[in-house]
Amino acid sequence: MDNLRKEGKSFYWASFFLPNATKKNAAILYSICRYFDDIADKNQDDSSSFLKKSIENIKYDSKNTINIFLKKHEINILIFQDLIDGLIKDQKKVKLQNKQELIKYSYQVAGTVGLMMSKIICVNNKNANSSAVDLGIAMQLTNIARDVYEDAKMNRIYLPREWIPNITLSMLNGKDRLEKKYEDIICRGIHRLIELSDKFYLNGYAGLKYIPFRTRLAIFIAANIYRGISIKIKNKGNKYLQDRIYLNTSEKILITLKSLFIFIFLPFLNLKYIRIRETLKNENL
Repeated sequence: MDNLRKEGKSFYWASFFLPNATKKNAAILYSICRYFDDIADKNQDDSSSFLKKSIENIKYDSKNTINIFLKKHEINILIFQDLIDGLIKDQKKVKLQNKQELIKYSYQVAGTVGLMMSKIICVNNKNANSSAVDLGIAMQLTNIARDVYEDAKMNRIYLPREWIPNITLSMLNGKDRLEKKYEDIICRGIHRLIELSDKFYLNGYAGLKYIPFRTRLAIFIAANIYRGISIKIKNKGNKYLQDRIYLNTSEKILITLKSLFIFIFLPFLNLKYIRIRETLKNENL
């Protein structure tokens, strides 16, 4: 759990509400995903070859520990491959063109994790898959909203070009002194991203009813804490922030207490899944 405690602070916080066996397996899955994410993010060299070789080894070596773990939990290897494909995209300069590309990328690097975590927490209803994907996408959209400046320093622009016309990489990574009109364009793009994430969070909440009751609260709290980061960014107004936004302990406690209260009334809210994206080829495997 050490890596989860250090790197996955929001999920680690919510994991206290998970049964012990589920918590252990969730931590293993998180560590696997985090390992490859760190390879993709923290290595200055292009790691595409390593990532490609790794997924081939996992797919075809029945003694590979990740292969064994995925099979044990009935996680289709194609979903894990989608994750690796998304990380490979990050090895080149990234500049997404439109919302469709944004959603596809967010599925690859986070919606896949939602699908895999769904297996870990023993969700058996296929109707839950779309919500699991959408909750992962929502969290990734929050990540992107939080990390615009840091991503730009790594030559990555995840805000779709159609949302931020006339904005260059040097503007986003702080090499240019921003005029007010350009700062406004960036902030509108970030706020638009947060508005989109809200729709995906609601779809994620609509699938909570399929999650076993003992684990449902932990997922709800984790989602609300992540959503709390988006809300905090939005409350900062129209200032392009170069400092990463975090939730402090008191903010997490407040969100947790609110989540506990709302959780009581969730069965009466009649949340329904609303289709806001195309069906992905591997989401129902």
